[in-house]
Amino acid sequence: MILETRHLRLVAAVVEHGTLTKAGRVLHLTQSGLSRQLLDLETKLGLPLFHRLGKRMVPTPAGECLLVAARRTLPQLSDVEEDLRRLAGGRTAILRVSTECYTCYHWLPGVLQRFARRFPRVDVQIVAEATHHPVPALLDGRIDLAIVSNDDHDDRLAYVPLFTDELVALLRPDHPLSAKPFLTAADFVDQHLFVYLLPPGENDVFTKLLSPAGVMPRRVSGVQLTEAILELVKGGAGIAVLARWAVAPHLKTGELTALPLTRRGLERRWRAAMLRQRPLPLHLREFAGLLAAGPSLLSRRQA
Repeated sequence: MILETRHLRLVAAVVEHGTLTKAGRVLHLTQSGLSRQLLDLETKLGLPLFHRLGKRMVPTPAGECLLVAARRTLPQLSDVEEDLRRLAGGRTAILRVSTECYTCYHWLPGVLQRFARRFPRVDVQIVAEATHHPVPALLDGRIDLAIVSNDDHDDRLAYVPLFTDELVALLRPDHPLSAKPFLTAADFVDQHLFVYLLPPGENDVFTKLLSPAGVMPRRVSGVQLTEAILELVKGGAGIAVLARWAVAPHLKTGELTALPLTRRGLERRWRAAMLRQRPLPLHLREFAGLLAAGPSLLSRRQA
C-alpha cells in the first residue's frame, strides 16, 4: 500500500495553508523535507497532486481526491485514538462479569455503586448465564472478569485475591442436629440437602466435605434462588449449606441456626480471575480491588 497517514496529513496541510513552508511549520517539517515527501508520493502514485503556481500550491483533481479521503479519514482516526486512550486509561469500556455462586449477586450491587462513581463511563454488564461456569466463559472471551472460589490455576489467567468466607450448615432451630457443635459428613447421610446446582460435583459442600468422605445425602435438590432455599429450610423441608454472611440476618432473628462444618470449619478463598495481559487495564485492576470488600458491603447495609 502506497498511502500512509502522513501522506493524508501532508495533503490536508498543504491545501489548508497554501504553501509548503507554512504546511511544514504545522507538520514540524522543513520546507525541503516536506517537498521531498510530496515528490516521493507523486512519483509512487504516478501523477501530480498539486499545481505549483509560484509559491502557492493548488490541488490537482488527484490532489482533490486525496483531500476528500484525508478529511474523511483523519477525524475518524483521531476519534479511534481518543477511544483507545480512554480504554487504556480505564475511562470508558464494557466490563462483563460473572461468578461461580449466585450469593455473590447479593453484595455485588454495592461494588457496582462504588465503581460507577469512579468510572462513570465504564458499562458493567452482569452475564448471569455464565454463573457457575465463569472460567470457560472467560477463556472464550464472553466475559472479562470471573469471581471464583476454587483453587484451580490456569497459566492463561491472572488472579487477584479477594476475601475468605465460611460455609455453614443451615437448619431450623428445632432440627435434631441443631444441638451439635458442628456437623461432619456423616451427619448428612439421612438429610434432604438443598444446593444451588446439580450435579453434586459442582458444589463446594460435595467437593470439599461429602465426596472425600464417600457420603451422599438421602436426597439432593437443586434450587437456584437463595430466598427459596431459606424458606424451604425454615419450613422444615431439609437443610442447606450457605455462606455465613448470606444468612446472617436470618440468624439474628432466630429463624434459622447455622452450624460449622467439621471442627475446623469450612472456608472458601475467593479470587478475581482475568485473562493474563500486560498492562492490565486500569478499570479491571480497580474493579478487582473493589471486589475485595465483598460481603462486608452487604453487612454494612444491613447494620
